Amino acid sequence: VAIDADAARAVPGVLAVLTGADADADELGGLPCQIMPVAYGGPAAKRVDHPVIVRDRARHVGDIVAFVVAETLEQARDAAELVRVEYEILPAVVSVADADRPGAPLLWDDFPDNVWYRVRRGDAAAVDAAFAAAAHVTRLAVVNNRISANAIEPRAALAEYEPSIDRWTLWVSGQGAHRLRPALQAAFGRPGGAFRVICPDVGGGFGMKGGLYPEVALAAWASRCVRRPVRWTAERGESLLSDTHARDAVSRAELALDADGKMLGLRVEAVHALGAYLSHSAPVPSAMGSLMHPGPYRIAAVCHDVRAVFTNTAWTGPYRGAGRPEATHVVERLVDAAARELAIDPVELRRRNYVDAGAMPYETPLGTVYDSGDFEAATRRAMELADRRGFASRRAESEARGLLRGIGVICFIEFGAILNDRMEIRFDDSGACAVVAGTHSHGQGHETIYAQLLCSWLGVPFDSVRLIQGDTDAVSFGRGTYGSRSMTIGGSALKDAADNIVDKARRMAAHLLEAAEADIAFADGRFTVVGTDRSIALVEVAKASHAPFGWPAELGIGLEAAGSYAPTAFNYPNGCHVCEVELDPETGRVELVRYTGVDDSSVILNPLLYEGQIHGGLAQGIGQALMEDLVYDRESGQLLSGSFMDYCMPRADDLPSFTLGESGTACATNPLGVKGAGESGTVAATPVVQLAILDALAPYGVADVAMPATAERVWRALRAGRRAA
Repeated sequence: VAIDADAARAVPGVLAVLTGADADADELGGLPCQIMPVAYGGPAAKRVDHPVIVRDRARHVGDIVAFVVAETLEQARDAAELVRVEYEILPAVVSVADADRPGAPLLWDDFPDNVWYRVRRGDAAAVDAAFAAAAHVTRLAVVNNRISANAIEPRAALAEYEPSIDRWTLWVSGQGAHRLRPALQAAFGRPGGAFRVICPDVGGGFGMKGGLYPEVALAAWASRCVRRPVRWTAERGESLLSDTHARDAVSRAELALDADGKMLGLRVEAVHALGAYLSHSAPVPSAMGSLMHPGPYRIAAVCHDVRAVFTNTAWTGPYRGAGRPEATHVVERLVDAAARELAIDPVELRRRNYVDAGAMPYETPLGTVYDSGDFEAATRRAMELADRRGFASRRAESEARGLLRGIGVICFIEFGAILNDRMEIRFDDSGACAVVAGTHSHGQGHETIYAQLLCSWLGVPFDSVRLIQGDTDAVSFGRGTYGSRSMTIGGSALKDAADNIVDKARRMAAHLLEAAEADIAFADGRFTVVGTDRSIALVEVAKASHAPFGWPAELGIGLEAAGSYAPTAFNYPNGCHVCEVELDPETGRVELVRYTGVDDSSVILNPLLYEGQIHGGLAQGIGQALMEDLVYDRESGQLLSGSFMDYCMPRADDLPSFTLGESGTACATNPLGVKGAGESGTVAATPVVQLAILDALAPYGVADVAMPATAERVWRALRAGRRAA
C-alpha cells in the first residue's frame, strides 16, 4: 500500500534508500526470462519480467521492496529496520496443488489459471491403445519436494559505475559472465558494452548462479545513484529466501505392461512450480525433464503432459540435473512398483525392457535420440560391484541386530552437451600459454583438465598453462558452465583451437626450418622436416613469433588461435546405481550403509576430477532423499525452513564410502568422445535411496514415504503400516 523511507534516509551513514518509486522515476526495467518453452518444443508463452525492485505487489516472502545503501553494513541494517511498509495481505498459493486448482487466487492477470505454459508430447491415441491391451497397469503419484542449492559461497555482487564513460564494472558470483549481460541490458536499457562483468571462481553454482538476480542490478543502479562502489553479499537466511529454488513437481504416472512384464505404454502428467516469477532459464527443468521419461526402456507408446504454474514462493530454476532427476524418479518408482505388484525381481523387470545396445542410436517415442549406451552391461557390472547376491545374508544380519535393511536398484539415462561455445589459445613471448575459456570453472577443475589436454595435444609444459575466464573484457564470448557441457562443448572447441594453433605454427615452423610447409610434420609437441632430424618445439615457434624484427609480416605477430564447437546432437550419460540402507524401526532413523554406482560417461579424461563430480552429485541427491526440504506455510506463504536450524544439510558422516565403476560405451557425437558427468550422481541418487527405503519398509505394507525420508516420516510410516503375515 505504501512505503515510508524518510526515517531510514536520516540515519547517519546512509547514502540512499531506493524503492519502486525511484525505479519508476529512473525507468528501471525488469529481468527477463531468456530461455522460453518454444526452445524445447513448447508454446510461444508470454514473458513475465522479474522486477528489480517491487513497485506494487510483493508476490512472495523475500521480494525486495527497498534497497538501503550506507557506509557500513551495520548502518544499512539499522536503516532497513526503519523502513515502514504498509501491506494489504493477499491470499497465498504456495503448493503446486493449490495453484493448479480451479478458482485458485491468481498471481498474474495475464495467466487466469496460474499456468505459464503447457506442452503435450507423444501419441495419446497410441498410449490409450496400449493401456487397453495391457494385462497390468501400475499407477503412482510422485512428489518431488522443493529444495535449495545452498552453495558454500553465497551470492555476492560488487558494482562500480564510471560516469565519465557511462560504464559499469560488476564482480558477480555467477556461472558465466557473458550470459548475465543481456539481463543488465534489459534492466538499464543500455548496450552490452556498457557492462564489464567479472565472475571469479566461486564456491559452487549448481545452476542456481546461472542467471542475473535483482540484487546485482540493484547494486549497479545504486552505484550510479551514489557515485560510489556498492557491494552486497547474501546472508544464509537471504539465500534460502531468494535464491532460485529447485524441483517442486507433482507427477501422476501410469505404466502399462503385458503378462510377461513387457512395458507397453507410459502416461505421465506433471505439474512444476515456477515460483512467483520466471528465472533466467525457467522452463528448463519441466521442459528438459519431459523429454526423458522413457528412461532406458523400450516403451512403444509414451504420452507426457506438463504444466508449469506460478506460486507465491521464490522462483525456481535449474539445479544439478535440471529435470532429469525428476523424470528418472518417476519412471524408476513406477518400474519398482510394477515389479512388486507382478512379483518379478525388479532388476529382471528392467532387463526385460532395456533398449538393446545394438539398437543405438535409438529414438524414443518422444523423439529423443540416444547416441549410445549398454544398459545391460552397466547393470551387470553394478550387480557385481554391489554384491547383490549377498544381500539376503546382509539383510539377515541386520535383522539379527533389530534393524531393517533394504536395497534399491535403478538404471538411468540423461543428457549433456547443450549450446555452442568458443575457446582461445594464446602464447606470450616467453612461450607460456593461456586458455581463454568461454566455459566457466567454479569447482570443476578446468584449470587442470585444459592444461592436461594442451600438454597432450601441443606438448606444452603443464605449469606454463593458465586459465583466463569469466571476464567480458578478457574473453571475447562464452556461455559459461552448466548442464555438463564443459568437456563436450568447451573441450571440443579447445581441440579446434589447438588444431588451428598447429596449422598456424606449421607455417611459422616452415619458415624457421627453411622447408616447405608440406614437408613439416607435427608430433609430440615438435615440428619436424620429414625425412630429417631437423625439428623445433612448438613453444620455441611461439617465442620466435614475437621477434621484434626480421619476422615475415605475412605470418603475423604472436601465436594464437580461436576454436568453436556447435553440437549437432546431445550425448547421453547413463548408468546403474545400487543403494543399501538400514532402518531402526524404533526411531525411524535411516543410515546409508552401501552405495555403488556404475556410470557410462564414455572417455574419462581425468579420473580424479570425474570421481569428484560423481561424489558431489551423489551428496546432493542423497541430501534431497533424506533431509533437505524447503517448506512454506500454506496459509501465509511464510518460509518455515529459513535457516540451517530448519533446513537440514548432509554432512560427511551421513554418507558411506562410494564404490564407483565405469561401463563406458563409445560416444561418436563429439571429437573427444566424452559424455557429461556432472549431473549423473544427482540424477541417480535421489530415487535409488528412496527405493532402498521402500524396500526395507515393504514387509510393513508401506508403499510410499514422502521425501525427505526423515526419521519422523519413516517412524510414522512404520506405525501406520501393518507387517505382512
